[in-house]
Amino acid sequence: MADPQFLASLYHTTLSAIVRDGRAPHYAQLGNELGASPEETRLALGELEATGVPAIWLHEGDLIAAFAPFSNIPTHIDVSVDGAKRWYGQ
Repeated sequence: MADPQFLASLYHTTLSAIVRDGRAPHYAQLGNELGASPEETRLALGELEATGVPAIWLHEGDLIAAFAPFSNIPTHIDVSVDGAKRWYGQ
């Protein structure tokens, strides 16, 4: 089981990356940012999803498909800031 502080950092790092880049990062990228192995990070994402944190959805292969309030899969909900559409909403 991952340390609760690591899970909190994983949540924050994931959401920050989505806001910054307009897409969800791969777990290997997250691990690199957090100083953890890709496997540790992949497993921790599953643990984070299992905690009941709202609207985290991992696709097959443990890729982030949605991380509230954002969707990594195109939807009919466009999210724009200052006229720039960079995200999809859930």
